[in-house]
Amino acid sequence: MLGAVLLILFLFFASQPVLNNLQKEHKWLKAGLLNQLYWYHMFFGLVYWTYAQFNRSDSLHYYQKTQYLWKNWFDAFSAGTDFIEWLAFPWVRFLGFNYDMMMFLSTWLGYWGFVYFYCFMKENLRFNPKFEGWDAITIFMFLPNMHFWTASLGKGAVIFAGIGFLTYGLSWPGKRIPHLIFGGFLCYMVRPHILFAVMIGMGVSFVLGREKVPVYQKYLVAFAGIAVSLFVYEDLITYLGYDPNNLVESFEEESALNAQRLQSAGSGVDMTSYSLPMKLFTFWFRPLFIDSPNALGLVVSIENALYIYMFSRIFKKSFIDYIRIAPAMVKMSAVVFISISISMTFVMSNLGIIIRQKSQIMYFMLFVIVAFMDWEKTNRIKKRAAIYNRIVEEERRKRELAEAAT
Repeated sequence: MLGAVLLILFLFFASQPVLNNLQKEHKWLKAGLLNQLYWYHMFFGLVYWTYAQFNRSDSLHYYQKTQYLWKNWFDAFSAGTDFIEWLAFPWVRFLGFNYDMMMFLSTWLGYWGFVYFYCFMKENLRFNPKFEGWDAITIFMFLPNMHFWTASLGKGAVIFAGIGFLTYGLSWPGKRIPHLIFGGFLCYMVRPHILFAVMIGMGVSFVLGREKVPVYQKYLVAFAGIAVSLFVYEDLITYLGYDPNNLVESFEEESALNAQRLQSAGSGVDMTSYSLPMKLFTFWFRPLFIDSPNALGLVVSIENALYIYMFSRIFKKSFIDYIRIAPAMVKMSAVVFISISISMTFVMSNLGIIIRQKSQIMYFMLFVIVAFMDWEKTNRIKKRAAIYNRIVEEERRKRELAEAAT
């Protein structure tokens, strides 16, 4: 464990130049807050490490396969589970990292997902939306479930970091090509369907967004998205385990099989008879206090209660008006969140798996909600300014009439 402690300290100091550069680019960024986030996330790395000592964890399986199975580094280079072992290979085999060190190195990678999601949200909002007087974005960054599942050697930390880099890069693609490449690479190698959903969402938002983009460029992006979709369609469907020649039937069979597997694993929820809205509710907001399977479920229930409260903020007619005129990043986040949520509800029926998987996409919808709150506040300020200007104008006219009368 001593090696892991020294690694944590080294990674903290190694992170400072990157955080300082981000602070130079974004004057509103608080490096102190991100340092607090670092130690908070490392604490959850310790929590997960402790959890793995007493419970079955895929992290140990990844480490053992990396240490004993692969003879050469690039033998492990393929999408999916093997990619995690490919990432771990040079650290384990060349530098001699033990299991503890690999756990916290992966935790560090997951930390950058939070950093870039934080930057993405902050730079796309005018104000700081508040939740009971507290900064909403800061609260989101410290949600415990989000940290627990992104603080270990495994897919969770890697895909979350990839989504964070990719989303941040898409905010300003011309200046952030390295972020796009690295984030897209991680997403594709771990969960290509998530990269697929993000790119579709970006294409839709680019076409429908209000940004001043020439019409020909919008349609060019749309056609490019269709072309890429057709190009990767068969490989993606095959990777997900479906028959590209008989997609509907193979999807139904695989969904039923996955439901049986996940229910048999414990904490099962029979979602096969649920309507789509009920499936989505289960995926987004369960477990609640009445069906929490364990102590972790109780903590997640508190977080889910916050999600329900935040979702309630958009049940307004004005939200529909906002979505119609929303910027591209908001439309992209909404498309990604809805599309991935719907696809996951057909294969998820175990609360443990649901808790883990939804942490990858919840920030997209939380961003949509706070962007809507930001728009509402902007409109309120504009209305107050209009009323103030009208009062000032009326007072000016009264003075002019009074002076004219004298």
